[in-house]
Order: sequence, then structure tokens, then C-alpha cells
Amino acid sequence: MSQNLSRRSFLKGSLFAGSGLVAANLFSFMQFRQARAQEGKTLRAAMSSAGLAGTWNAQGQEAALRWGELLGVEIVWFDGEFDPAIQRSKIDQMATESWDFVAMQPGAIGTLVDPVQAMIDAGIPVVDMDTLIAPLDQLQSMGVLTFIAPNNVFMSESVCEKLVEKMGGAGKIAHIGGAPGHTGAQARGQGFLNVVGRYADIEVVDDQPADWDVAKAAGLAEAVLNRHPDLKAIFADNDDMALAARQAVENAGLGDQVFVGGVDAMSPAIAAVRDGKLVATARNSATRIHGWAVIAGAYAATVGLEQARQDIPFFVLADGPAITNEIDSNPALAAEPWKLNNYGLSVADGLIWAQDQLVF
Repeated sequence: MSQNLSRRSFLKGSLFAGSGLVAANLFSFMQFRQARAQEGKTLRAAMSSAGLAGTWNAQGQEAALRWGELLGVEIVWFDGEFDPAIQRSKIDQMATESWDFVAMQPGAIGTLVDPVQAMIDAGIPVVDMDTLIAPLDQLQSMGVLTFIAPNNVFMSESVCEKLVEKMGGAGKIAHIGGAPGHTGAQARGQGFLNVVGRYADIEVVDDQPADWDVAKAAGLAEAVLNRHPDLKAIFADNDDMALAARQAVENAGLGDQVFVGGVDAMSPAIAAVRDGKLVATARNSATRIHGWAVIAGAYAATVGLEQARQDIPFFVLADGPAITNEIDSNPALAAEPWKLNNYGLSVADGLIWAQDQLVF
């Protein structure tokens, strides 16, 4: 695609005309954006996440910046620092400037509505990442372009089912939550309750938020282990907290008794699942959520917001699997491995490799 390709000719191209932003179109769009960047016509975007101290958020930022480089987008980052008041102050600042698009992961529902609405009213495309800026019906009426998120209930339920299986369907379990106002944490908490509520012989002995803070998570794990030395399992709302809880379990000498699981499937957690330290995790793809947000925002900034609303669905699911260390090794099918789950192989190293390439 030549460097002098105009926006008008791009819009008239058959790859984009009335067909939406699909895989074949993405490559043409990337070529167009790269050509514009070479002409010095870059885009300027603002992005914010709940807190870059979290490994999930930091990975998302890395993916967003990489996509920004590919699409000729200069991205200015506003770190929420895992404090809704600090994030609100920074989004207020964001709203005083002009942007080609903005994307954000709110630390708590409802805290960013006013400045986000001001930016939407000014014609700036807004992408909601991972968690809700406002209740769903309000999010649509505000005019948010698209909401890109995982299925938090599925992820939580998938991991908790594996924990319950390891517990033999009975015993004491604790839940370490994320931030109470974070809709992803709320959904993960609901998934936890959905599973344990089906087992009459499971007792929830502790259910408290740790606000995504690994030190708080470790403290909660230590406290519940002291109160309940017969504890069988801990479910944490993310991998960072799950690994902190696992360390507390090992420090207490209960590594063979207490099963631990988390969510996000970050590379260290996948390795811990492979090595038997975590029972399971489930992938919340920071790379796709943040990367797709840059693609959607840049697309809207290029073709216009109204056209983008027609081409990009309001909700985009960034799905991901549950990950365990189970290997399907049925000897009767050894000569026909295609009949086995994952060909009878471990998925861990391959998923870590894919994640390191920012595609998983």
C-alpha cells in the first residue's frame, strides 16, 4: 500500500466496505496506518489501567504499546495505581486534553463516568477494557464504542471446580478477592460462590478482598491458615495473589494439604500449574484486551466514530481456557494421539511461549 494512500481511497477499498473489521481487513488497515505514520500523520491516544503494579496490567500495557507502534499511535499512559481516587484524578486530567481515542480499564465501577462522558460528548472514541466503567445499560447509553472483556464467571468457575475436585467435594476453603468495586472481581467472586454453593460439605471459612495487593493476599492467607490449620483450598481472584497465597501455604508446611488456584494465566502461574504448585488458572488475555482496544480505537479514529459503531460490535469477548497440569495419557490411544485431549501433551510450555510473544 503506497504512502500516499488517502483516507477516502482507504474507505472505498473493497476489503473494508460494509464488511466490518475482520482478520483480512486488519492487515490492510495496518498497512494504511503504517503508511500514514511514515507521512508523519500519527494518532495520539490515552490509555489507563487499574494499576501497573499488577503483572496482568503491565503485560497489557506492553501489548498496547506494541500495537501502537504497528499502527502509528502515540500512547500516553495514565496509571490508576490501584486506587480509584487516583485514577479518577488522572482521568479528569485526561479529559482536559484532545485525543484521537482513549481506552481504559477502570479500577472501580462508576468512578470515571463524568470525565468519560465529557470525552464521548467531545467526539472522542472510548473503549472500555476488561471491567465496566458504568452499569452495562448506562455504558451503552453513554456512547462507549466497545467493551472488550473476558468471561470472568467462567474463568472463576473453571478454576474452582478443579479445586473442589482436589478437595474431594468436602472441607474448608477460603476466597481472596480483588478490589470490591472492580466488576471483574465481583464476577470472579460470583463464580466462586456458584461452585462452592453446589457442595453441602464445603465450608467457606474466609472471603475477604485483598485489593490485588500481594502483601495483603499473603497476610490473609497466613491468617486463615492460623485459624484453620485443616484448610483444604484457597481461591484467589488473580494469579499474583494466588502465588502469594501459595508461598504462605508452603511457609506453613502445608504444601501437600492446601490446594491453590487463581485467574489470569500469567506465565509464572502457568509454570506453577505445570510444576504442581497451583491446581489451575484460567486465561484472561491482557494482550488481546489491550491490543484489540488499540485496534478498535485506531480504526474509529481513522474511519470516523459513526462508521466504527457500525463495524465494531458493542461487546467483544476475549476468551481464554482453563489450564491445569492434567495430561490425557490413555495408553489405549497411544497409537492414535489425535483422539486424546491436546494430543496427550502438556499445554504449559506452548502457552508460555505464545504469551511471551504477546499473542495469548
